[in-house]
Amino acid sequence: MGFDFSLYGVAILESLFMVFLSSLISYIIGIPVGIILFITDKDSLAPNRIVYNLLSIVVNILRSIPFLILLVMVLPLTKMIVKTTIGSAAVIPPLVISASPYIARMVESSLQSVDKGVIEAAKAMGATNFQIIRKVLLVESKPSLLVGAAISITTILGYSAMAGIVGGGGLGDVAIRYGYYRYEQLIMYVAVIFLLIMVQIIQTIFMEMSKKVDKRGKI
Repeated sequence: MGFDFSLYGVAILESLFMVFLSSLISYIIGIPVGIILFITDKDSLAPNRIVYNLLSIVVNILRSIPFLILLVMVLPLTKMIVKTTIGSAAVIPPLVISASPYIARMVESSLQSVDKGVIEAAKAMGATNFQIIRKVLLVESKPSLLVGAAISITTILGYSAMAGIVGGGGLGDVAIRYGYYRYEQLIMYVAVIFLLIMVQIIQTIFMEMSKKVDKRGKI
């Protein structure tokens, strides 16, 4: 069983499906939320204490719930959305709920790293807030956003592996169901090795992309 690489092939595809689909949806949600957090903060583009505090509380609460607990808590919602509570598709909703606030904070932090002088210069040239966000903030923070993506996506990969405990599919499921429960240590170790390889590939890709778009210190 330990050398049944067809088993790992299916598990790798399931892990990739869970990670990249949930990452895509999480970024679709997380980027706007992170931008709103940034622009409504004090001394920012459009300070709004009420909006910032309410959104910040929601983000902090969702980030504070351990993933395995969240996975169980949202089972009714998961069943309503994907019509099942097992398999790789069933892991997408809890992954999105867990990752979106994490990504929002990552985006907010990346935008805060942009030089305030650049923002002030854009204001002086008559740029609107939307133009500043699109042409200044998102462009200048691109290296930081890509580093954040490497961290976020590998974190989501780790969460997806945890879902194997409840039959979520992927490499985590193989490690738990075929390795741990059946006392087949080799199966578990091989699954972990594949997870480590995937983490390294994701980190390498995004870190290299970050270096290519980072113009700071370059002539």
